[in-house]
Amino acid sequence: MKQHQGVHTVERTYRCDVCNKTYSDRNNLKIHQRVRTGERPYRCDVCNTTFIQLTRLKIHQRIHTGERPYCCDMGNKTYSDRRNLNVHQHAHTGERPYRCDVCNKTYSDRRNPNVHQRVHTGKRPYRCDVCNETYSDRRNLNVHQCAHTGEHPYRCDVCNKTYSDRRNLNVHQRAHTGERPYHCDVCNETYIDRRYLNVHQRAHTAERPYRCDVCNKRYSDRRILNIHQRIHTGERPYHCNVCNKTFSECTRLKIHQRIHTGEHPYRCDVCVIKHL
Repeated sequence: MKQHQGVHTVERTYRCDVCNKTYSDRNNLKIHQRVRTGERPYRCDVCNTTFIQLTRLKIHQRIHTGERPYCCDMGNKTYSDRRNLNVHQHAHTGERPYRCDVCNKTYSDRRNPNVHQRVHTGKRPYRCDVCNETYSDRRNLNVHQCAHTGEHPYRCDVCNKTYSDRRNLNVHQRAHTGERPYHCDVCNETYIDRRYLNVHQRAHTAERPYRCDVCNKRYSDRRILNIHQRIHTGERPYHCNVCNKTFSECTRLKIHQRIHTGEHPYRCDVCVIKHL
């Protein structure tokens, strides 16, 4: 408690000379400034991913070691990062303590309202150095960059499917467990991912917060807007490693690749019955 009370009493003497944000610790100011300068001095010696904080490097290295020291005492689910455990536990309690001061939307994770508020400001500070695509969230940039590198460090221990993002792996694993923890309070529809629920709820509210700055078309989902904008830019960032054909959507690339693999995952139930 005494440590927490210092948040209210401590002097914030260190100020960023660009955005005037203040900090009580010089080291925290240095970490903040690396977002602007792009400096990432901490490097993973396994996969060469770089970080602005030593603590984030240590958490990342658990991907390679398999260490997951934080355990939920309600469902025995384990995490490599204490913050992710805290966010997960809010799914049990229903607590959403973080609020956007513009539209009053609430979140279970402190980081989410900071990213969400960029919907209102239009700020997208993270840029891919390969294709110049910009993002409001560093994590989304990291996932995007895996499309260029082909890196998929997260593996499902049931079916061995791999992912570039830990969150996508967590969502995928619910397909095996049947867990659908996110519930629409209007129509009782359930979802495996909070992001899917948020998009679904806009069908009830008619909210379409994402607008194309070229043709003013509006969307309920940021990802659909990103895909739409490639019509204007001509960007086709997804590349087939067999025939070099390019695509504007990852899903279109995956469908195309089945031409090379011969995979036909969809079966007509009517034809199968007739054949039997």
